[in-house]
Amino acid sequence: MAKSGNNSVTLNKGPDPLVAARIIGRVIQFLKLLITDTLAKRIVSTILLSVGTPDARVTELTGLCDRSVRELRKSIKDGELGDDLFSVSGGGRKGKMKDIEELIIEKVDNNSYHTHQEIADMVYADHGIKVHRTAVGRLLKKTKSGA
Repeated sequence: MAKSGNNSVTLNKGPDPLVAARIIGRVIQFLKLLITDTLAKRIVSTILLSVGTPDARVTELTGLCDRSVRELRKSIKDGELGDDLFSVSGGGRKGKMKDIEELIIEKVDNNSYHTHQEIADMVYADHGIKVHRTAVGRLLKKTKSGA
């Protein structure tokens, strides 16, 4: 704090924004040595949000996506900071073939398919689901079937 001549106190504005960005970047880099990239960003973002940093600035400084920053802000606001705060849940979608995997494997085992592409074509013909041959390969590997 600095004093002015008329006995009023003025606050320092803090570090230059570029210096702050470099410091935050270095903190995240250090944390990434100990924990995952996303977890490091979430920790730093939580600290920045708790001191009132705007969402857009948090996203800019940490690289965490807007949606995650909004969810963190909501958790802070609602007082939901618990043990699960730093668990990152997957947002993946349900697999296309999840409901028909057994049917596909049964058909593969009972017929002579020579390539993954032939199986992908069969899935499209029988079930109307377009799948890539690599997805067929993952399914076969998961169920330990061969084609």
